[in-house]
Amino acid sequence: MIRIIEPRFFEEEKQIVLEILESGHITRGKWTALFQEEFAKYLGVKHLFTVCSGTVALFIALKALNVEGKYVVVPAMSFMATIDAVYLAGGIPVVVDVDEYYTMDPSQLEDAVKRYRPKVVIPVHLYGQPADMDAIMWLSERYGFYVLEDSAQAHGAEWRGKKAGSLGHISAFSFYASKNVPMGEGGAIATQDDRLAKEVKRWIDFGDHPAFNVRITEFQAGIGYVQLKRLEENNQRRRQIASFYAQHLNGAFSHPEERAKAFHVYHLYTLRHPERDRIIEELKAKGIDARVYYPYLLHELRGAESLPTPRAEAFRREVFSIPVHPYLTDGQVEFIVESLLSAVRSAQNRVC
Repeated sequence: MIRIIEPRFFEEEKQIVLEILESGHITRGKWTALFQEEFAKYLGVKHLFTVCSGTVALFIALKALNVEGKYVVVPAMSFMATIDAVYLAGGIPVVVDVDEYYTMDPSQLEDAVKRYRPKVVIPVHLYGQPADMDAIMWLSERYGFYVLEDSAQAHGAEWRGKKAGSLGHISAFSFYASKNVPMGEGGAIATQDDRLAKEVKRWIDFGDHPAFNVRITEFQAGIGYVQLKRLEENNQRRRQIASFYAQHLNGAFSHPEERAKAFHVYHLYTLRHPERDRIIEELKAKGIDARVYYPYLLHELRGAESLPTPRAEAFRREVFSIPVHPYLTDGQVEFIVESLLSAVRSAQNRVC
């Protein structure tokens, strides 16, 4: 099976894990501190805190922003953790449609802001593509809401040359096994704002305020430290594969476009086709993993308030993702393209 996602770990990670085991210092040690320092430097942010998952990163960021009883705007297309974190933090989610790049539609966002006056807006950099941060930050300045970037799928992505996760007031990352920086489980909160950093610390450091134990282990941090060093090279390989797909699948599928101001890191390579389900079946029969990210819209999943979402509803019926991880061989990439084109021909013949 050609897996859709395939994290790989090598000798350097193994040696670090062994070093940690032999030291007996398995939490709150040098590797956690080193990873936090290096990831903050990579993003270009002043403050960075590691936590146990991306969901927790969103939740703690929202607690730091004090959204209890306040409206929080999210896009219709995302993993369910985006909206779950809002509920868990006591916020009231409002869902808006996406644009042609699968990210939050700024024009509808303004309609939602005028109607609900949210305290926070969460743009999701879905599939590795940054949302339109120029438009979103302009609206933030005009209407006075906080911007929390959901950067779980956007390690290394850029907007106007700045890293995703450094563009809003605060951001959340995931280091789940499927992510561009995998450490099994884990997350991070990043911000330039001293006051928000202080609020985050109140929720994750035990002291004079009720807090949560949401730490990562030294094992996760050590693995993440090595994976971070490989991120740029791996992202370039993802982009190389994505370019090959775009060149050879053009006309047969609706394929992802890269925004003019963005640097897409292709956490997922997501195509669209009206015969999606049949195509996925044929790909799997040939040993190629293909999946739908995501078969739901957030307001349908959790019953949240929503503005009309016609674009997301249309996309949801057709989107599916194919392997794009950096360990694919050229031969595997070519086989995936041949299989996709064959599956389209078969689907067309069935319709005829």
